[in-house]
Amino acid sequence: MEFLVKQKTLIATFALALASAAGAQDAGANRTAEGTYKVEPTHTFVIWEAKHFGTSTSRGRFDKKDGTIVIDASAKKGSAEITIDMKSMNTGVAPFDKHLTSKDFFNAEEFPTATFKGDQFKFDGDRVTEVNGTLTMLGKTNPVTLKASGFGCYMSPMIKRQVCGGDFEATIARSQWGMGYGVPAIPDNIRLLIQIEAIKQ
Repeated sequence: MEFLVKQKTLIATFALALASAAGAQDAGANRTAEGTYKVEPTHTFVIWEAKHFGTSTSRGRFDKKDGTIVIDASAKKGSAEITIDMKSMNTGVAPFDKHLTSKDFFNAEEFPTATFKGDQFKFDGDRVTEVNGTLTMLGKTNPVTLKASGFGCYMSPMIKRQVCGGDFEATIARSQWGMGYGVPAIPDNIRLLIQIEAIKQ
């Protein structure tokens, strides 16, 4: 009798372990991106990088952003509209932030927002690999292509909803938007790094 009880206990434990493993696998599985997604600000940042007089790399990020992304992986289509609050510049150094948001650079007083609109998505299977669109900044609009170095979807265990996101990047010539201050000591080419997650609506 004792042997049978132990055997049943082991079987029950094994079944529970399998169920837990299956649940964990399902929660972390790559899911197909289909539908409308709202940008989740906690895990979304727009970061820029620029060399300083050919030596160190200066970095900053914009802390406030909002937007909506529509993805149809089966049709290989998508669209995105992301708005960035230019006054939310954060380098960790207040005087530097003040200079960067001045007329020398982002002129946040006159142009408080920048907007990226993506209208062409490229896919590799279900994964977004590239987004082509336009960036409007300092009153000028120019084409920008964002390359994805990672993209995936998962079922969030916290909010019980699907989340999609990844890391994207582009290199832009800031002079195209009229930002020529400091060239060439501060290079014209600026690297943009965008980490983004969005929640399915």
